[in-house]
Amino acid sequence: MIRSILAASTALLATPALADTVVYNVDGITINEQGEVKRFNELVFDDEGFITHVLTRGEERPEGIDFAMDGKGQIMLPGMIDAHVHVMDIGFAALTLDLSDTTSLEEALAKVAAFAEENPGRPWILGRGWNQEKWGLGRFPTAAELDAVVSDRPVWLERADNHANWANSLAMERAGITPETQSPDGGRIIRDASGNPTGVFVDNAIPLVGDSVPPPRPEDRDAAFAMAQQKLLANGITAVADMGTPVVDWMTFRRAADQGDLRIRIMSYADSPEAMELIGGPGPTPWLYEDKLRLNGLKLYVDGALGSRGATLKEPYHDEPKTRGIAITSPAQLRNRMSRAALDNFQTAIHAIGDAANADVLMAIAELSESYTGDRRWRIEHAQIVDPADLPRFGEHGTIASMQPLHQTSDMFMAEARLGEDRLGGAYAWRSIIDVGGRIAFGSDAPVEPADVFAGIAVAISRTDENGRPFGGWRAHEAVSREQAFAAFTSDAAYAGFAEGKFGRLVPGERADFLLVDRDPMLASPTQIRETQVREVYLAGERVFAQ
Repeated sequence: MIRSILAASTALLATPALADTVVYNVDGITINEQGEVKRFNELVFDDEGFITHVLTRGEERPEGIDFAMDGKGQIMLPGMIDAHVHVMDIGFAALTLDLSDTTSLEEALAKVAAFAEENPGRPWILGRGWNQEKWGLGRFPTAAELDAVVSDRPVWLERADNHANWANSLAMERAGITPETQSPDGGRIIRDASGNPTGVFVDNAIPLVGDSVPPPRPEDRDAAFAMAQQKLLANGITAVADMGTPVVDWMTFRRAADQGDLRIRIMSYADSPEAMELIGGPGPTPWLYEDKLRLNGLKLYVDGALGSRGATLKEPYHDEPKTRGIAITSPAQLRNRMSRAALDNFQTAIHAIGDAANADVLMAIAELSESYTGDRRWRIEHAQIVDPADLPRFGEHGTIASMQPLHQTSDMFMAEARLGEDRLGGAYAWRSIIDVGGRIAFGSDAPVEPADVFAGIAVAISRTDENGRPFGGWRAHEAVSREQAFAAFTSDAAYAGFAEGKFGRLVPGERADFLLVDRDPMLASPTQIRETQVREVYLAGERVFAQ
């Protein structure tokens, strides 16, 4: 059976390879070890999907090539790597109610009502993506507002940032929520002036209702994972870092791989120390399924999100002076869990959004680096708001800032409201982190933001949204170069997950994970980059997606 890239059929499932292949007549772009863009015209890979030669025009092809594919002058890029996603959430979001496009409370309630009517057999109405800031509501929505459109079934809806959920009265009743129910440490129940829960649960309070939701069946998980893979591949993403993998998700990935249906590469970070030990045992797993799956380490949370005022700040919120956010993990707990992971060489990836949270994580990294030497690659996920005085510490101890460009354009005006203009000096500070010697890996946080790498590159180089706002860019001095943005979604994202040398660059010895697209991101405008069309996607030389 010959390679799927040469087959007459347009089937997308990978087929076994037999011999060396050259893809010629391409305008290829890759990143070298110095982070510089290099161009080429032909790519040769062997029957196991490893690159053997990268040739520029005029260089002689090696002997022994049995198959040739005409790239028809298209742009060839490395497979894109999203350094921070929630894989199963992407799939479940596509299979449940999506409120991410709603611009008002009324529109959201109409979508909830329509979804409930169209799905009469669902015992719970589940969904995600609401954002009261995008609605201009000026407050959280309430259970009473949901009750007005769906009162016969429990409704449970996740906020866009994954850090707050909205319930109707029946959902709270099923969970046994009463005015006497206490907010847990690291969480908050939103209440009215009389102390009654109003329907929104923040951070560690989410399980108070969420634990009552019937868990998905294995076949539901399989369907969600298949959907997530398709969405990622359609956007040219061949590898991801899955942040917060529970054991059930790990087994979903393995079940797909055992059946030959694992079509992306996953660098996994367990959602708890217990899951980390159950999956990895004495340390990170080896690369499994021909470099498609590995447990790297542990995902931890220090604070919540800016939108729900859960991000912890050094000074009170500008628009709510009574709070400085919600600490999900105490300093002692953080250091204990980081140490527990480091003892067995697990990597830690730590969610920190507010300036107080980032300061604490940077301090913990400095303290633990004295005991745990070597190549640790401590990761801070998001690093959205940093005190400028703390920025230089990103250049110490090999700390990686795993950041999401689309958060900047989604949050910029909210950040101004939450912090005030005087406290934005270290907000979404990509350039500053690079300038002090830090390393950046870019992702999307999908499904919080779309898993759209090309939109991410456009934002990274312009600091403007899809409408070109604000003119000249929001805090434009923090924009990065095209080469830096490209590397942050490829080679640097691979490095952040201990995958360098395996994938992320189109160089000899690495996997032939590549895309054929319709435009050159090194030459196109930000608007044009956003419109990039992914025509074909290959994993280890096998086609896994085509338009």
